[in-house]
Amino acid sequence: MVMSDHFHPSAHSTTHIVNNQTPPLCGHNLYAGDQALRDSVHFYGGHWAEEDLQRYGEVCGRPEMIERGYAANEFKPILESHDRIGNRIDLVRYHPSYHQLMQLALSEGLHSSPWSAPRNGANIARAAKYYLHCQLEAGHGCPITMTFASIPSIKLNPKIAEEWTPKILSRGYDGSNRPYFEKYSLTIGMGMTEKQGGSDVRANTTTAVPTGDGTYELLGHKWFMSAPMCDGFLVLAQAPGGLSCFLVPRWRPDGSKNQLQIQRLKVKSGNVSNASSEVEFRGALGWLLSEEGQGINAIIKMVAITRFDCMVGSSGGQRQAVMQAIYHTSQREAFGKKLIAQPLMQNVLADLQLEVEGSVALTMRMALAMDHEDQEHEKMLLRLGSAVGKYWICKRSPHHAYEAMECLGGNGVIENFITARLYRDAPINAIWEGSGNIQALDVLRAITKTPSVVNHWLDEMATSIGIDTRFDKAIDSLKKELADLDQFEYRARGIVDQMAITMQTHLLLQAGNQSVSDAFIRSRLETRGAHSSGSLPKGIDLKTLINRGDPLSIES
Repeated sequence: MVMSDHFHPSAHSTTHIVNNQTPPLCGHNLYAGDQALRDSVHFYGGHWAEEDLQRYGEVCGRPEMIERGYAANEFKPILESHDRIGNRIDLVRYHPSYHQLMQLALSEGLHSSPWSAPRNGANIARAAKYYLHCQLEAGHGCPITMTFASIPSIKLNPKIAEEWTPKILSRGYDGSNRPYFEKYSLTIGMGMTEKQGGSDVRANTTTAVPTGDGTYELLGHKWFMSAPMCDGFLVLAQAPGGLSCFLVPRWRPDGSKNQLQIQRLKVKSGNVSNASSEVEFRGALGWLLSEEGQGINAIIKMVAITRFDCMVGSSGGQRQAVMQAIYHTSQREAFGKKLIAQPLMQNVLADLQLEVEGSVALTMRMALAMDHEDQEHEKMLLRLGSAVGKYWICKRSPHHAYEAMECLGGNGVIENFITARLYRDAPINAIWEGSGNIQALDVLRAITKTPSVVNHWLDEMATSIGIDTRFDKAIDSLKKELADLDQFEYRARGIVDQMAITMQTHLLLQAGNQSVSDAFIRSRLETRGAHSSGSLPKGIDLKTLINRGDPLSIES
Protein backbone atom coordinates (compact mmCIF):
# COMPACT_ATOMS: atom_id res chain seq x y z
CA MET A 1 0.00 0.00 0.00
CA VAL A 2 1.30 3.43 -0.94
CA MET A 3 1.24 6.01 1.88
CA SER A 4 -0.53 9.23 1.05
CA ASP A 5 1.64 12.32 0.57
CA HIS A 6 -0.82 14.13 2.78
CA PHE A 7 -0.27 11.88 5.83
CA HIS A 8 0.65 13.75 9.04
CA PRO A 9 1.32 12.16 12.45
CA SER A 10 -1.37 12.61 15.03
CA ALA A 11 -0.79 15.28 17.65
CA HIS A 12 -0.98 12.46 20.20
CA SER A 13 2.17 10.81 18.79
CA THR A 14 4.47 13.46 20.31
CA THR A 15 4.56 13.12 24.08
CA HIS A 16 8.21 13.55 24.95
CA ILE A 17 9.04 17.24 25.07
CA VAL A 18 11.92 18.07 27.38
CA ASN A 19 11.42 21.25 29.31
CA ASN A 20 12.27 22.55 32.76
CA GLN A 21 15.24 20.21 32.93
CA THR A 22 18.71 21.50 33.73
CA PRO A 23 21.37 21.04 31.03
CA PRO A 24 24.71 19.61 32.24
CA LEU A 25 27.07 22.04 33.88
CA CYS A 26 30.20 22.21 31.75
CA GLY A 27 32.39 24.73 30.01
CA HIS A 28 32.82 26.68 33.25
CA ASN A 29 35.99 27.65 35.09
CA LEU A 30 36.13 25.78 38.39
CA TYR A 31 38.64 28.18 39.89
CA ALA A 32 37.23 31.48 38.68
CA GLY A 33 33.79 30.56 40.01
CA ASP A 34 34.98 29.47 43.46
CA GLN A 35 35.30 32.59 45.60
CA ALA A 36 36.11 30.69 48.80
CA LEU A 37 39.07 28.99 47.16
CA ARG A 38 40.33 32.14 45.46
CA ASP A 39 40.17 34.08 48.70
CA SER A 40 42.10 31.41 50.58
CA VAL A 41 44.77 31.06 47.92
CA HIS A 42 45.50 34.77 48.08
CA PHE A 43 45.15 35.08 51.84
CA TYR A 44 47.68 32.31 52.51
CA GLY A 45 50.29 33.40 49.99
CA GLY A 46 49.52 31.46 46.83
CA HIS A 47 48.73 34.55 44.74
CA TRP A 48 51.72 33.83 42.47
CA ALA A 49 49.86 30.74 41.19
CA GLU A 50 46.75 32.71 40.14
CA GLU A 51 47.36 32.49 36.40
CA ASP A 52 48.08 28.76 36.51
CA LEU A 53 45.03 28.08 38.67
CA GLN A 54 42.82 30.10 36.34
CA ARG A 55 44.15 28.03 33.46
CA TYR A 56 43.58 24.75 35.25
CA GLY A 57 40.13 25.75 36.44
CA GLU A 58 39.15 26.10 32.78
CA VAL A 59 40.71 22.73 31.93
CA CYS A 60 38.73 20.98 34.67
CA GLY A 61 35.47 22.46 33.42
CA ARG A 62 35.83 21.12 29.89
CA PRO A 63 33.13 18.63 28.81
CA GLU A 64 35.67 16.03 27.73
CA MET A 65 37.38 16.13 31.12
CA ILE A 66 34.10 15.73 32.95
CA GLU A 67 33.19 12.80 30.71
CA ARG A 68 36.43 11.03 31.63
CA GLY A 69 35.32 11.02 35.23
CA TYR A 70 32.06 9.36 34.30
CA ALA A 71 33.72 6.76 32.09
CA ALA A 72 36.35 5.84 34.69
CA ASN A 73 33.54 5.04 37.12
CA GLU A 74 31.25 3.28 34.67
CA PHE A 75 33.97 0.90 33.46
CA LYS A 76 35.49 -0.47 36.64
CA PRO A 77 38.95 -2.06 36.96
CA ILE A 78 39.20 -5.72 36.00
CA LEU A 79 41.68 -8.22 37.45
CA GLU A 80 43.43 -10.69 35.18
CA SER A 81 45.30 -12.97 37.54
CA HIS A 82 46.70 -15.21 34.77
CA ASP A 83 47.33 -14.90 31.07
CA ARG A 84 45.58 -17.11 28.54
CA ILE A 85 48.10 -19.95 28.87
CA GLY A 86 48.19 -19.96 32.66
CA ASN A 87 51.09 -17.70 33.64
CA ARG A 88 50.52 -15.59 36.73
CA ILE A 89 50.42 -11.91 35.65
CA ASP A 90 48.36 -10.09 38.35
CA LEU A 91 47.29 -7.44 35.88
CA VAL A 92 44.57 -4.88 36.64
CA ARG A 93 43.08 -3.35 33.53
CA TYR A 94 41.57 0.14 33.66
CA HIS A 95 39.44 2.08 31.22
CA PRO A 96 41.47 4.53 29.08
CA SER A 97 39.74 7.42 30.87
CA TYR A 98 41.41 6.40 34.12
CA HIS A 99 44.82 6.54 32.47
CA GLN A 100 43.97 9.89 30.88
CA LEU A 101 43.08 11.34 34.28
CA MET A 102 46.28 9.95 35.76
CA GLN A 103 48.26 11.49 32.91
CA LEU A 104 46.59 14.84 33.51
CA ALA A 105 47.27 14.76 37.25
CA LEU A 106 50.92 13.82 36.96
CA SER A 107 51.60 16.25 34.13
CA GLU A 108 50.30 19.01 36.40
CA GLY A 109 52.62 17.96 39.21
CA LEU A 110 49.87 17.05 41.67
CA HIS A 111 52.11 14.25 42.93
CA SER A 112 55.34 16.22 43.09
CA SER A 113 55.36 20.02 42.81
CA PRO A 114 56.14 20.95 46.46
CA TRP A 115 59.05 18.46 46.42
CA SER A 116 60.43 19.30 42.98
CA ALA A 117 59.80 23.07 43.07
CA PRO A 118 59.69 24.17 46.73
CA ARG A 119 58.84 27.78 47.45
CA ASN A 120 56.56 29.82 49.70
CA GLY A 121 53.02 28.79 48.89
CA ALA A 122 54.00 25.60 47.03
CA ASN A 123 51.63 23.46 49.08
CA ILE A 124 48.92 26.13 48.82
CA ALA A 125 49.11 26.06 45.02
CA ARG A 126 49.32 22.29 44.86
CA ALA A 127 46.35 21.85 47.23
CA ALA A 128 44.25 24.32 45.24
CA LYS A 129 45.01 22.57 41.99
CA TYR A 130 44.34 19.14 43.49
CA TYR A 131 41.05 20.44 44.92
CA LEU A 132 40.03 21.42 41.38
CA HIS A 133 41.27 18.17 39.87
CA CYS A 134 39.52 15.82 42.28
CA GLN A 135 36.18 17.33 41.33
CA LEU A 136 36.53 15.52 38.01
CA GLU A 137 36.79 12.13 39.70
CA ALA A 138 37.95 11.07 43.14
CA GLY A 139 39.10 7.45 42.80
CA HIS A 140 42.29 7.92 40.80
CA GLY A 141 43.41 10.43 43.42
CA CYS A 142 44.42 7.52 45.63
CA PRO A 143 47.68 6.68 43.77
CA ILE A 144 48.32 10.40 43.25
CA THR A 145 48.17 11.02 46.99
CA MET A 146 50.25 7.97 47.91
CA THR A 147 52.90 8.86 45.35
CA PHE A 148 53.07 12.41 46.69
CA ALA A 149 53.20 11.22 50.30
CA SER A 150 55.83 8.54 49.76
CA ILE A 151 58.84 10.82 49.31
CA PRO A 152 59.77 11.37 53.00
CA SER A 153 59.68 7.62 53.67
CA ILE A 154 61.65 6.64 50.58
CA LYS A 155 64.34 9.23 51.34
CA LEU A 156 65.12 7.29 54.52
CA ASN A 157 67.05 4.86 52.31
CA PRO A 158 69.47 7.06 50.30
CA LYS A 159 70.43 4.31 47.88
CA ILE A 160 66.82 3.54 46.98
CA ALA A 161 65.95 7.23 46.91
CA GLU A 162 68.71 7.95 44.41
CA GLU A 163 67.18 5.54 41.90
CA TRP A 164 63.48 5.97 42.65
CA THR A 165 62.93 9.62 43.62
CA PRO A 166 63.67 11.22 40.21
CA LYS A 167 61.19 8.87 38.56
CA ILE A 168 58.57 9.41 41.25
CA LEU A 169 58.83 13.18 40.81
CA SER A 170 58.77 12.96 37.02
CA ARG A 171 55.91 14.91 35.44
CA GLY A 172 54.80 12.09 33.25
CA TYR A 173 52.69 8.97 33.50
CA ASP A 174 53.72 5.52 32.40
CA GLY A 175 50.92 3.07 33.08
CA SER A 176 52.61 0.21 31.25
CA ASN A 177 53.07 -3.17 32.91
CA ARG A 178 56.87 -3.42 32.94
CA PRO A 179 59.78 -3.20 35.41
CA TYR A 180 60.44 0.04 37.27
CA PHE A 181 63.95 0.39 35.83
CA GLU A 182 62.56 0.52 32.29
CA LYS A 183 60.14 3.34 33.08
CA TYR A 184 60.68 7.09 33.25
CA SER A 185 57.81 7.71 35.68
CA LEU A 186 56.76 5.70 38.73
CA THR A 187 53.78 5.64 41.08
CA ILE A 188 53.69 4.39 44.65
CA GLY A 189 51.03 2.51 46.58
CA MET A 190 50.72 1.39 50.17
CA GLY A 191 49.93 -1.83 52.02
CA MET A 192 49.45 -1.64 55.77
CA THR A 193 46.04 -3.07 56.66
CA GLU A 194 45.68 -6.74 57.60
CA LYS A 195 42.63 -8.81 58.48
CA GLN A 196 43.35 -9.07 62.17
CA GLY A 197 44.64 -5.55 62.71
CA GLY A 198 43.05 -2.81 60.65
CA SER A 199 44.36 0.46 62.05
CA ASP A 200 46.21 -1.49 64.75
CA VAL A 201 49.26 -2.05 62.55
CA ARG A 202 51.36 -3.26 65.48
CA ALA A 203 49.26 -6.42 65.28
CA ASN A 204 50.47 -7.08 61.72
CA THR A 205 51.65 -10.63 61.09
CA THR A 206 53.34 -10.22 57.70
CA THR A 207 56.99 -11.12 58.23
CA ALA A 208 60.17 -9.87 56.60
CA VAL A 209 63.08 -12.28 56.54
CA PRO A 210 66.61 -10.96 55.82
CA THR A 211 68.21 -12.70 52.84
CA GLY A 212 71.78 -11.75 53.67
CA ASP A 213 72.31 -9.46 50.66
CA GLY A 214 70.55 -6.42 52.12
CA THR A 215 67.10 -7.36 50.84
CA TYR A 216 64.21 -9.05 52.63
CA GLU A 217 61.62 -11.65 51.71
CA LEU A 218 58.09 -10.72 52.75
CA LEU A 219 55.58 -13.41 53.67
CA GLY A 220 51.99 -12.64 54.54
CA HIS A 221 48.69 -11.13 53.53
CA LYS A 222 47.30 -7.60 53.22
CA TRP A 223 43.57 -7.07 53.54
CA PHE A 224 43.68 -3.72 51.72
CA MET A 225 46.27 -2.60 49.21
CA SER A 226 45.14 0.29 47.06
CA ALA A 227 46.13 0.86 43.45
CA PRO A 228 47.89 -2.51 42.92
CA MET A 229 49.24 -1.45 39.52
CA CYS A 230 51.60 1.05 41.12
CA ASP A 231 55.30 0.38 40.59
CA GLY A 232 56.20 0.06 44.25
CA PHE A 233 54.47 -0.16 47.62
CA LEU A 234 55.30 0.98 51.12
CA VAL A 235 54.59 -2.05 53.28
CA LEU A 236 54.76 -2.68 57.02
CA ALA A 237 56.05 -6.10 58.10
CA GLN A 238 57.57 -7.74 61.17
CA ALA A 239 61.36 -7.97 60.78
CA PRO A 240 63.62 -9.58 63.42
CA GLY A 241 64.00 -6.14 65.01
CA GLY A 242 60.27 -5.38 65.06
CA LEU A 243 57.68 -3.71 62.83
CA SER A 244 59.53 -2.20 59.88
CA CYS A 245 58.78 -0.31 56.67
CA PHE A 246 59.75 -1.65 53.23
CA LEU A 247 59.56 -0.58 49.62
CA VAL A 248 58.24 -3.56 47.67
CA PRO A 249 58.56 -3.26 43.87
CA ARG A 250 56.05 -4.89 41.55
CA TRP A 251 58.96 -6.22 39.49
CA ARG A 252 62.26 -7.54 40.78
CA PRO A 253 65.61 -6.01 39.74
CA ASP A 254 66.30 -9.01 37.48
CA GLY A 255 63.16 -8.24 35.46
CA SER A 256 61.07 -11.08 36.86
CA LYS A 257 57.68 -10.55 38.48
CA ASN A 258 57.89 -10.02 42.23
CA GLN A 259 56.02 -12.56 44.36
CA LEU A 260 53.16 -10.19 45.11
CA GLN A 261 49.94 -11.93 44.15
CA ILE A 262 46.57 -10.21 43.93
CA GLN A 263 43.85 -12.40 45.42
CA ARG A 264 40.89 -10.28 44.41
CA LEU A 265 39.69 -6.71 43.91
CA LYS A 266 37.38 -5.26 46.52
CA VAL A 267 33.82 -4.45 45.45
CA LYS A 268 33.22 -1.04 46.99
CA SER A 269 30.24 1.28 47.25
CA GLY A 270 32.39 4.24 46.23
CA ASN A 271 35.89 4.92 44.92
CA VAL A 272 35.07 2.39 42.23
CA SER A 273 37.42 3.68 39.53
CA ASN A 274 40.33 2.84 41.82
CA ALA A 275 41.30 -0.78 42.35
CA SER A 276 41.64 -1.85 45.98
CA SER A 277 42.97 -5.35 46.42
CA GLU A 278 43.81 -8.19 48.75
CA VAL A 279 47.31 -9.48 48.18
CA GLU A 280 49.59 -12.29 49.26
CA PHE A 281 53.33 -11.80 49.68
CA ARG A 282 54.93 -15.12 48.85
CA GLY A 283 58.59 -14.33 49.36
CA ALA A 284 58.26 -10.87 47.80
CA LEU A 285 61.46 -8.85 47.63
CA GLY A 286 61.51 -5.70 49.74
CA TRP A 287 64.03 -2.99 50.60
CA LEU A 288 64.20 -1.77 54.18
CA LEU A 289 63.50 1.93 54.71
CA SER A 290 65.05 3.37 57.87
CA GLU A 291 65.92 0.71 60.49
CA GLU A 292 64.27 -2.47 61.73
CA GLY A 293 61.68 -1.72 64.35
CA GLN A 294 61.17 1.85 63.10
CA GLY A 295 58.27 1.09 60.77
CA ILE A 296 55.79 3.46 62.40
CA ASN A 297 58.27 6.32 62.46
CA ALA A 298 59.24 5.62 58.86
CA ILE A 299 55.72 5.82 57.54
CA ILE A 300 54.19 8.42 59.90
CA LYS A 301 55.05 11.36 57.64
CA MET A 302 53.34 9.62 54.75
CA VAL A 303 50.27 9.10 56.95
CA ALA A 304 50.12 12.80 57.82
CA ILE A 305 50.30 13.81 54.17
CA THR A 306 47.60 11.35 53.14
CA ARG A 307 45.38 12.74 55.89
CA PHE A 308 45.89 16.20 54.48
CA ASP A 309 44.95 15.03 51.00
CA CYS A 310 41.79 13.51 52.46
CA MET A 311 40.95 17.03 53.62
CA VAL A 312 41.63 18.38 50.13
CA GLY A 313 39.57 15.65 48.47
CA SER A 314 36.58 15.97 50.77
CA SER A 315 36.63 19.76 50.49
CA GLY A 316 36.69 19.41 46.71
CA GLY A 317 33.80 16.95 46.87
CA GLN A 318 31.80 19.39 48.97
CA ARG A 319 32.52 22.13 46.45
CA GLN A 320 31.39 20.04 43.49
CA ALA A 321 28.21 19.08 45.36
CA VAL A 322 27.18 22.63 46.26
CA MET A 323 28.12 23.84 42.78
CA GLN A 324 25.73 21.30 41.24
CA ALA A 325 22.98 22.20 43.70
CA ILE A 326 23.23 25.94 43.08
CA TYR A 327 23.43 25.52 39.33
CA HIS A 328 20.48 23.14 39.18
CA THR A 329 18.21 25.29 41.32
CA SER A 330 19.09 28.38 39.29
CA GLN A 331 17.80 26.63 36.14
CA ARG A 332 14.74 24.73 37.32
CA GLU A 333 11.34 26.19 38.13
CA ALA A 334 8.79 24.91 40.66
CA PHE A 335 5.61 26.44 41.96
CA GLY A 336 5.87 29.40 39.63
CA LYS A 337 9.48 30.52 40.16
CA LYS A 338 13.06 29.32 40.08
CA LEU A 339 14.00 26.94 42.86
CA ILE A 340 16.85 29.22 43.87
CA ALA A 341 14.32 31.98 44.52
CA GLN A 342 12.46 29.86 47.09
CA PRO A 343 13.35 31.03 50.63
CA LEU A 344 13.75 27.55 52.09
CA MET A 345 15.93 26.42 49.20
CA GLN A 346 18.06 29.52 49.69
CA ASN A 347 18.53 28.46 53.30
CA VAL A 348 19.72 25.03 52.22
CA LEU A 349 22.05 26.32 49.50
CA ALA A 350 23.63 28.94 51.75
CA ASP A 351 24.14 26.32 54.44
CA LEU A 352 25.86 23.97 51.98
CA GLN A 353 28.16 26.77 50.83
CA LEU A 354 28.94 27.70 54.44
CA GLU A 355 30.28 24.19 54.99
CA VAL A 356 32.62 24.64 52.04
CA GLU A 357 33.83 27.96 53.42
CA GLY A 358 34.94 26.32 56.66
CA SER A 359 36.44 23.28 54.95
CA VAL A 360 38.51 25.31 52.49
CA ALA A 361 39.75 27.67 55.20
CA LEU A 362 40.96 24.82 57.43
CA THR A 363 42.49 22.89 54.55
CA MET A 364 44.42 25.87 53.21
CA ARG A 365 45.65 26.83 56.66
CA MET A 366 47.15 23.34 57.02
CA ALA A 367 48.69 23.69 53.55
CA LEU A 368 50.40 26.84 54.82
CA ALA A 369 51.68 24.87 57.80
CA MET A 370 53.12 22.27 55.42
CA ASP A 371 54.99 25.03 53.63
CA HIS A 372 56.63 26.09 56.91
CA GLU A 373 57.15 22.85 58.83
CA ASP A 374 60.63 24.00 59.74
CA GLN A 375 58.96 26.41 62.17
CA GLU A 376 57.94 24.86 65.48
CA HIS A 377 54.53 26.54 65.60
CA GLU A 378 53.58 25.37 62.12
CA LYS A 379 54.89 21.86 62.79
CA MET A 380 52.85 21.56 65.99
CA LEU A 381 49.79 23.07 64.33
CA LEU A 382 49.98 20.50 61.54
CA ARG A 383 50.48 17.68 64.04
CA LEU A 384 47.00 18.30 65.40
CA GLY A 385 45.47 19.89 62.33
CA SER A 386 45.97 17.00 59.95
CA ALA A 387 44.00 14.71 62.29
CA VAL A 388 41.41 17.30 63.38
CA GLY A 389 40.80 18.40 59.79
CA LYS A 390 40.72 14.90 58.39
CA TYR A 391 38.23 13.87 61.07
CA TRP A 392 35.94 16.88 60.78
CA ILE A 393 35.86 17.67 57.06
CA CYS A 394 35.64 14.06 55.93
CA LYS A 395 33.06 13.26 58.59
CA ARG A 396 30.83 16.13 57.47
CA SER A 397 31.00 15.27 53.77
CA PRO A 398 28.52 12.36 53.48
CA HIS A 399 25.61 14.35 54.89
CA HIS A 400 26.66 17.37 52.84
CA ALA A 401 26.64 15.25 49.67
CA TYR A 402 23.22 13.88 50.57
CA GLU A 403 21.70 17.34 51.08
CA ALA A 404 23.13 18.56 47.76
CA MET A 405 21.82 15.44 46.05
CA GLU A 406 18.36 16.13 47.43
CA CYS A 407 18.39 19.58 45.84
CA LEU A 408 18.24 17.82 42.46
CA GLY A 409 15.25 15.72 43.49
CA GLY A 410 14.96 12.35 41.79
CA ASN A 411 17.71 13.23 39.32
CA GLY A 412 20.12 13.48 42.22
CA VAL A 413 20.21 9.72 42.77
CA ILE A 414 20.59 8.79 39.10
CA GLU A 415 24.08 7.58 38.24
CA ASN A 416 24.56 9.80 35.20
CA PHE A 417 24.19 12.82 37.47
CA ILE A 418 27.40 13.45 39.34
CA THR A 419 25.67 13.93 42.70
CA ALA A 420 25.02 10.19 42.97
CA ARG A 421 28.73 9.49 42.59
CA LEU A 422 29.65 12.25 45.04
CA TYR A 423 27.37 10.64 47.60
CA ARG A 424 28.90 7.19 47.09
CA ASP A 425 32.41 8.57 47.28
CA ALA A 426 31.82 10.82 50.29
CA PRO A 427 32.36 8.22 53.09
CA ILE A 428 35.64 6.92 51.64
CA ASN A 429 37.95 9.61 52.96
CA ALA A 430 36.33 9.42 56.39
CA ILE A 431 37.12 5.71 56.61
CA TRP A 432 40.38 5.44 54.67
CA GLU A 433 43.64 5.98 56.59
CA GLY A 434 41.96 5.83 59.98
CA SER A 435 38.26 6.29 60.67
CA GLY A 436 36.79 8.96 62.93
CA ASN A 437 37.67 7.24 66.19
CA ILE A 438 41.28 6.74 65.10
CA GLN A 439 41.66 10.42 64.23
CA ALA A 440 40.06 11.60 67.47
CA LEU A 441 42.21 9.26 69.56
CA ASP A 442 45.32 10.39 67.68
CA VAL A 443 44.55 13.97 68.65
CA LEU A 444 44.31 12.93 72.30
CA ARG A 445 47.49 10.89 71.98
CA ALA A 446 49.36 13.92 70.66
CA ILE A 447 47.99 16.10 73.46
CA THR A 448 49.00 13.69 76.21
CA LYS A 449 52.38 12.86 74.66
CA THR A 450 53.32 16.43 73.73
CA PRO A 451 51.16 18.82 75.78
CA SER A 452 52.73 21.85 74.08
CA VAL A 453 50.76 21.10 70.90
CA VAL A 454 47.65 22.41 72.66
CA ASN A 455 49.39 25.70 73.37
CA HIS A 456 50.21 26.10 69.69
CA TRP A 457 46.60 25.31 68.73
CA LEU A 458 45.29 27.91 71.18
CA ASP A 459 47.99 30.42 70.27
CA GLU A 460 46.95 30.19 66.64
CA MET A 461 43.40 31.20 67.57
CA ALA A 462 44.41 33.86 70.08
CA THR A 463 44.70 36.49 67.36
CA SER A 464 40.92 36.36 66.91
CA ILE A 465 40.08 36.83 70.56
CA GLY A 466 38.27 40.11 71.03
CA ILE A 467 36.74 40.21 67.55
CA ASP A 468 33.53 38.45 68.56
CA THR A 469 32.38 37.64 72.10
CA ARG A 470 30.74 34.43 70.91
CA PHE A 471 34.11 33.19 69.70
CA ASP A 472 35.76 34.26 72.96
CA LYS A 473 33.19 32.25 74.89
CA ALA A 474 33.80 29.19 72.70
CA ILE A 475 37.56 29.40 73.32
CA ASP A 476 36.98 29.49 77.09
CA SER A 477 34.77 26.41 76.77
CA LEU A 478 37.39 24.58 74.71
CA LYS A 479 40.12 25.34 77.24
CA LYS A 480 38.00 23.82 80.00
CA GLU A 481 37.37 20.70 77.92
CA LEU A 482 41.07 20.27 77.18
CA ALA A 483 42.01 20.75 80.84
CA ASP A 484 39.51 18.15 82.04
CA LEU A 485 41.17 14.74 81.77
CA ASP A 486 38.25 12.81 83.27
CA GLN A 487 37.08 10.18 80.73
CA PHE A 488 39.27 11.90 78.17
CA GLU A 489 39.05 9.08 75.64
CA TYR A 490 35.29 8.71 76.03
CA ARG A 491 34.88 12.42 75.25
CA ALA A 492 37.36 12.45 72.36
CA ARG A 493 34.94 13.16 69.53
CA GLY A 494 33.26 16.01 71.36
CA ILE A 495 36.62 17.60 72.10
CA VAL A 496 37.80 17.32 68.49
CA ASP A 497 34.46 18.71 67.30
CA GLN A 498 35.10 21.84 69.34
CA MET A 499 38.70 22.08 68.18
CA ALA A 500 37.61 21.94 64.54
CA ILE A 501 34.74 24.42 64.77
CA THR A 502 36.66 26.98 66.80
CA MET A 503 39.62 26.80 64.42
CA GLN A 504 37.37 27.22 61.39
CA THR A 505 35.70 30.18 63.08
CA HIS A 506 39.06 31.77 63.81
CA LEU A 507 40.20 31.36 60.21
CA LEU A 508 36.98 32.83 58.82
CA LEU A 509 37.21 35.77 61.22
CA GLN A 510 40.76 36.40 60.07
CA ALA A 511 39.69 36.24 56.41
CA GLY A 512 37.53 39.30 57.06
CA ASN A 513 34.26 38.49 55.30
CA GLN A 514 31.77 39.33 58.03
CA SER A 515 28.80 37.79 56.21
CA VAL A 516 30.57 34.43 56.14
CA SER A 517 32.01 34.49 59.66
CA ASP A 518 28.78 35.69 61.26
CA ALA A 519 26.75 32.99 59.52
CA PHE A 520 29.30 30.37 60.56
CA ILE A 521 29.28 31.47 64.19
CA ARG A 522 25.51 31.58 64.42
CA SER A 523 24.93 28.24 62.70
CA ARG A 524 28.01 26.22 63.75
CA LEU A 525 29.83 27.66 66.71
CA GLU A 526 26.85 28.35 68.90
CA THR A 527 25.37 24.92 68.17
CA ARG A 528 28.69 23.01 67.82
CA GLY A 529 27.73 22.22 64.23
CA ALA A 530 24.75 20.12 65.28
CA HIS A 531 22.04 21.94 63.33
CA SER A 532 20.29 20.20 60.45
CA SER A 533 21.03 21.50 56.97
CA GLY A 534 18.81 24.34 55.84
CA SER A 535 18.04 25.59 59.33
CA LEU A 536 20.12 28.76 59.29
CA PRO A 537 18.72 31.41 61.66
CA LYS A 538 17.04 34.59 60.47
CA GLY A 539 19.25 37.48 59.46
CA ILE A 540 21.91 35.49 57.59
CA ASP A 541 23.25 37.10 54.41
CA LEU A 542 22.02 34.34 52.13
CA LYS A 543 22.67 36.25 48.91
CA THR A 544 26.38 36.66 49.62
CA LEU A 545 26.82 33.00 50.51
CA ILE A 546 24.95 31.70 47.46
CA ASN A 547 26.80 34.06 45.12
CA ARG A 548 30.11 32.85 46.53
CA GLY A 549 29.09 29.30 45.66
CA ASP A 550 27.57 30.01 42.26
CA PRO A 551 29.91 28.56 39.61
CA LEU A 552 28.69 31.10 37.05
CA SER A 553 28.92 34.14 39.32
CA ILE A 554 32.53 35.20 38.85
CA GLU A 555 33.65 38.03 41.08
CA SER A 556 36.69 40.08 40.15
